[in-house]
Amino acid sequence: MAIVYNSRAMFTDRTFYKNLLRLAAPITVQQLIMCSLNIVDVMMVGQMGETAIAGVGLANQVFFILSILVFGSSSGGAIFMAQFWGKKDIVNLRRVLGLTLIISTGCALVLSLLAILAPSWVMHIFTEDAIVINTGSQYLRIAGFSYVFTAITYCYSATLRSTESVRLPVLINVLALGLNTSLNYLLIFGKFGFPQMGVQGAAVATVISRFLESTILLIIIYKRKSTAAASMNELLDQNKAFSARYLKTVAPVVFNELIWSLGVSTYSVIYARMNTDAVAAVNIANAIDRLSFVAFIGIGNACMVMVGNKIGAGDEATSFNYARRSLLICLVLGIGVGLLIMAIARPIISIYKVEQITAQNAFYVLLIYMIMLWARGANMILFVGILRAGGDTRFGFYTELCTMWLIGVPLSAIGAFIFHLPIYWVVAFSMLDEISKCAISFFRYRSKKWIHFLAYSPEELS
Repeated sequence: MAIVYNSRAMFTDRTFYKNLLRLAAPITVQQLIMCSLNIVDVMMVGQMGETAIAGVGLANQVFFILSILVFGSSSGGAIFMAQFWGKKDIVNLRRVLGLTLIISTGCALVLSLLAILAPSWVMHIFTEDAIVINTGSQYLRIAGFSYVFTAITYCYSATLRSTESVRLPVLINVLALGLNTSLNYLLIFGKFGFPQMGVQGAAVATVISRFLESTILLIIIYKRKSTAAASMNELLDQNKAFSARYLKTVAPVVFNELIWSLGVSTYSVIYARMNTDAVAAVNIANAIDRLSFVAFIGIGNACMVMVGNKIGAGDEATSFNYARRSLLICLVLGIGVGLLIMAIARPIISIYKVEQITAQNAFYVLLIYMIMLWARGANMILFVGILRAGGDTRFGFYTELCTMWLIGVPLSAIGAFIFHLPIYWVVAFSMLDEISKCAISFFRYRSKKWIHFLAYSPEELS
């Protein structure tokens, strides 16, 4: 069918903006608080010096890989859940939740065992600095116990977001983050009679907060009998044809996130093998950068739900129009937020108690992140909010694979180990994959070939 874009509706469609704000605002606030508290956490750990920042930062690469895998699985499942919600098919929505839980908790168990049983081996992948390995291992051995709880929370939260119920997971997550930060203060520094545990205290705080977050979320979901309150029979009631279609769509999302996370971890390896100051500078810049990216995460997730709902309801014209408006909003937002963070970067970095060269490098790295924010924000909308909502997951996987591993990673390695460039130039080379990815995926979006109806029941597939 021909899809016509109404340019006047870009500014006059109150329903679009109302729904976008309703869905994006809670997620944005959640991400804002999460990133703000992450900055505070890094500052707390940073009181113990560059080695502690580097050790905990590299140890958290394991959690980063987990979060990406679980995000891939849950957001892949959300593709189906958003369309089934648009179709008002609760039975199959819960069947998708079951498949998502199986994949996510499986990934969490594998990484949890690695973190608990072989933390030194894992840390050695990222750095050869013995002190950093020892520090990171202390953190990782304890933090690994939190991974399964995190996976469960991700899956149920994705289900609630896909059914346009965003406030509960956001509220629970914010409370858990606040608890995590408070426990960090008590256990890292040994305040109010608590033992002074250093980086191990930060890990214990993570495990406690993640456990309570998952437990409280499940209790409220099932007590309220919400859409996500699936019984064990509903979660395990799987159909071969249905599961095959699910895996055909979701597997590229999981592999896409895995390839991307491994690429980002490879960047961390490159930075860490330059020197400890370099990885400390990047960790400081990353903490602030995450703060700048919160709105894009909110809009991207809202876009996926809104576009997916319209595709599930059979309204392809509106789904494309929603996608275009979301993309334009993020392009403008990327430029504005980038300029704002650049203006306040130095005062924020000055809070960290690090060497002058580390602070200076952190500023230049952050400057590069902000210059490229428009492209990175656009990629968030294109990949998560648009292409995935339409079930066009294979295209996203191949694009991510080629741009990161044929452009970003090789150029960064060349800059670091052949030309021995400063850390900020190496980071700049890594950003070239964002530019190429944005250009390729934009043409795919324009083609409208990404729009696929996926909300078929098992009976319709047989």
